[in-house]
Amino acid sequence: MSTAPEPRLRRPLIGVTMGDPLGIGPEVIVRALADTALRTEARFAIFGLHDVLELAADQLEVAPFWWRQPFEHGPRVGSGVLVVDFDDIPFARSGGPRGPDALAGEASFRFVEEAVRHLRAGTIDALVTGPICKESWQLAGRGFPGHTELLAARFDTRRVTMMFAAQGLRVALASAHVPLFELRHQFTIGLVHQPIDLLDRALREWWGIEAPQIAVLGLNPHAGEGGLLGDEEQRIIEPAILMARQSGIHVSGPLPADTAFTPQVCRRYDGIVAMYHDQGLIPVKMAAFHEAVNVTLGLPVIRTSPDHGTAFDIAGKARADAGSMTAAIRLAIELATARARRSTPAVTG
Repeated sequence: MSTAPEPRLRRPLIGVTMGDPLGIGPEVIVRALADTALRTEARFAIFGLHDVLELAADQLEVAPFWWRQPFEHGPRVGSGVLVVDFDDIPFARSGGPRGPDALAGEASFRFVEEAVRHLRAGTIDALVTGPICKESWQLAGRGFPGHTELLAARFDTRRVTMMFAAQGLRVALASAHVPLFELRHQFTIGLVHQPIDLLDRALREWWGIEAPQIAVLGLNPHAGEGGLLGDEEQRIIEPAILMARQSGIHVSGPLPADTAFTPQVCRRYDGIVAMYHDQGLIPVKMAAFHEAVNVTLGLPVIRTSPDHGTAFDIAGKARADAGSMTAAIRLAIELATARARRSTPAVTG
């Protein structure tokens, strides 16, 4: 009896949206994919503007490594990098001040809409989104605050959570862009339970961890000190943890946030749930500022993005660091490849 070799998996097709044409998205995408080793790991379709990418390549002194075709043709990529070109958008700005702009907002919105259409159809295997300007989307009359809300609507998903990955850390947020003084009005058992549940599912289904260990942070100093420094741990966080345990999730906490990210503590866990934005993001960015990746949990598809914005102040000056974009692309490839491998039936002989 012999065992047949594993079937060779095709390289995944990764969709990359260019982001705001006036931001650093074009530059960091060109920098990242100029790496020939990275380009051998997958196939790529960049949804954006060929002329803007070409200008970025010229400023970086990089020879264009892609070919283009109009967006109406769709992303058919056998190998290499295709620019799905929105050549109907009359965008020609290359100098002058950069900032919120209605036409740039309309362009970046359309890039995402088209990419999501192909993501839903299964034409592309994962999506990496370049940075957008939320104010530009509003100026363009688009009613979504950002990528996450648009993706949730297009996939009819009510429960989505932001997670950040860097240097072995995986940190999901119970609340994201919520002012701290407003958090008290939204802080519920459900708010805390959702990221625990979605993080557990992602660790199992995307990272292939059979029994993930998850830590949940407290909200207050010293995790409330038994109620002396606040009772949210007792009233809200502990019941959420109990609900998660009752559904079979391996979860610990609430842990004091000021010690949870020390190496001897965080190495015990596959993922951590933070209560608010800066509680989770400060340690992630301290660990790897140019390598952090934003992952949307709760979607039936893989979406990653660099952990930075449009950086209008340095856009067009060939100064942007592409580390986070490179990491976002690599993680999308890793997750798409792992998912394809798990869905391929084993062949024995």
